[in-house]
Amino acid sequence: MAARCRRSVPEAVMAAERPRSLFALSAASVSRSMAALERDVWALPGHVLRGLLPFLTIFHLERAEDAARRAGLSTQPIWRKLWDDVMKTRPPNSESITCWRKKFLETFFSNVLHGVLDVSSDWRLHDRHFSPLLHSSPHVSQLTLCNMLQGAVELTAQHNHEVLENLAASLRVLKFQHLLFCSQSIRCSLVLLLHRLIHHGSVSQVSMSSWPVSDTLLLILILTMSAGFGRVGHGIACDGSPCRLCREEDLAQSQQSAQEGAERGCDAEQEGSGAENQKRSPEEADACMTSVLSGPRSPPLRNPACKETSSEVPCGHTNIQGGSSPRSSSQQLSCHPVPRKTRRWQKPAAGRKRRRLRRSRGHYADPEDLYDFVFTVAREDNSGLLDKTRTTEGENTENWTSSSSGSPGHVGCKKRGGPAATLSLKGGHRFRSVSTLELFSVRLNEVTCWTLSNLLSSWVSLENLVLSYNDLNTNISYILSGLRALSQHPECRFRVLRVSDTFSHMPCTELVRCALSALPQLRTLSISFDRKYPLEATRPEASPSCSEAEIPESCLEVLEIRFPREPLHAALLLPVLKASKSLQQLSLDSATLPCPQELGLLLEVLKECTPNLNKLSFHDVNLAEHQKEVLLLLQDPGLQEITFSFCRLFESSTTEFLSEIINTVKRNSSLKSLKLPGNRLGNHRLVALADIFSEDSSSSLCQLDVSSNCIKPDGLLEFTKKLEGHIQQRGGQLPFTQLRLFQNWLDQDAETAQEALRRLRALCSVVNDAWDSSQAFADYISVM
Repeated sequence: MAARCRRSVPEAVMAAERPRSLFALSAASVSRSMAALERDVWALPGHVLRGLLPFLTIFHLERAEDAARRAGLSTQPIWRKLWDDVMKTRPPNSESITCWRKKFLETFFSNVLHGVLDVSSDWRLHDRHFSPLLHSSPHVSQLTLCNMLQGAVELTAQHNHEVLENLAASLRVLKFQHLLFCSQSIRCSLVLLLHRLIHHGSVSQVSMSSWPVSDTLLLILILTMSAGFGRVGHGIACDGSPCRLCREEDLAQSQQSAQEGAERGCDAEQEGSGAENQKRSPEEADACMTSVLSGPRSPPLRNPACKETSSEVPCGHTNIQGGSSPRSSSQQLSCHPVPRKTRRWQKPAAGRKRRRLRRSRGHYADPEDLYDFVFTVAREDNSGLLDKTRTTEGENTENWTSSSSGSPGHVGCKKRGGPAATLSLKGGHRFRSVSTLELFSVRLNEVTCWTLSNLLSSWVSLENLVLSYNDLNTNISYILSGLRALSQHPECRFRVLRVSDTFSHMPCTELVRCALSALPQLRTLSISFDRKYPLEATRPEASPSCSEAEIPESCLEVLEIRFPREPLHAALLLPVLKASKSLQQLSLDSATLPCPQELGLLLEVLKECTPNLNKLSFHDVNLAEHQKEVLLLLQDPGLQEITFSFCRLFESSTTEFLSEIINTVKRNSSLKSLKLPGNRLGNHRLVALADIFSEDSSSSLCQLDVSSNCIKPDGLLEFTKKLEGHIQQRGGQLPFTQLRLFQNWLDQDAETAQEALRRLRALCSVVNDAWDSSQAFADYISVM
């Protein structure tokens, strides 16, 4: 009976398909015996193989890829059907998916890892000869870990060693989402994972999102290891076993150093372990390298603009395990000199006793040291991270923190008048680091901003930084200071900075000036704020250093500013635009124009200062009273793409204005893209726009965006017929390639809409959606 219930899966599938063909029965039999017949199956003729592929499990289907390619077959339709049958959802941007095999196996891996998918639910998902995680892991380039980081624990388990090795080669993007407070053992697993995937792997991007109440210790841990620092060395495993890759690299380096000569080897040893290690024998030196407290395999990267830190370190620490500290609070805030060669913070007596006991067992470090990141970052001479009123006698001391488990509110000792002491990075290994860091809805307090600033100052591999809704406020000065130090490093590759938040603590144009002054090598700068500071009376005063400093010539190519309903003053943007001779794209969002002449002045500045500008975008800027300036922009021969999005272009205009727009675009042969979403075109204006492609037009317009314009099916059909007539007059030659129709009222007459879309798709590419017009705002209804 049990054997009958466990009927072979291909048979179970074919049971629903009547009548069963002889080929289907044979294919089911072959599928059951693939372990023995695999090599013979791959040699089958193409027409036979085509019929057999749908009967294979995902494991054998993946292995059949090469054989299918040789036979001229594609497995993409099978993988797409698998997605529909198993995932039962439509993936975002499904039109852009080029490989459904990768998409399916990547999602399959994530769902199995997090326990979302039961592989026994479908016969195609399990095979006793294959491990789901191991088989799909080579196809995973993006992985999301969430909640209590159960995925990190599973991936670092011993039985998933090969899975982790595969991920180290394939994974490029590592994401953290909705993280919760976790235990020390889970953080230990996370250290293992980050060390393998980032330090010895291929991860180039780390993203964190939806973490409004962040665990400070966990956040600092992820940031520090993403930056390439790790107090992990050879005590990487929680059981005390060494990291094989670190050990091999250190052995190779020590052998190379020995061959290069005693003097050079002496210097390298001094950099890693202190002066007293120079007197040790090669055997002792090699043994020392297996300790977590050994020096970096390469000297820490230092910014030439930064000072060398003092050798004094704070010794008082808050007991974050919950017990009482043997020191008084005043003693905890004091700092005493400690010899640099010790390179350890002073733990309470009980902690020192435990360390002596463990140290007697071997060279490997206490597992607690996995979280005791004791590093130091050279501090910039004039970093400005702390203003003069907060400078103390301990300003030049090294900053320390404890990463032990406990309350997230306690992060090491707190210096008088300054933020809580943060990670110091001396004595730790400098490993490979990521090039992109993204933080979405992750609150960054003063401690984490200070820590991130220290990390940024020497993060030379970093190319992209995205900070979105982090409640930065004035703490953004820490970030800019760290980036300023980074920009002075000769190996700096930082190119993209995007900052968005709810409240702006200073005018947007001033923040742009500060960013460009600190980072003249930036290629893309995006500043976005939702609202002004809630209370003007409590708004921080603007920094005179930013507004008065002259902006050096920059390499900026893309500038995006979203104003929190602030006035757009062209005079304030003038220094920015003058310094940005290479600017190619400019986007201005949600700005108000204080006077009618302001937009004209801005256009003059753009024409004079930005000769390479080819893309200009206005969003939610009222241009109803600026028809002259709009026409000037449309006839600019340098602009290839112009966007007027929700700009009320026709709110108070006449029919003559629309005719002038059409005639201007017809004469402009350089304009390639015109985007007019949200301007209440309606049917009659859309039909009129078809004249842009008339026989007497010299326009080269390729893309037209008329999304959110209250267009109905009958208007779209009339536009299509008129466009067909113009194409016929031009002998079938038309540069127009794409029409965008998102969020229009095409659902009001489905039959007419389908006919219009069918005829349009014969002329160009149409991008639209199935939008429910009943959800439209009431103010749009009055347009018709």
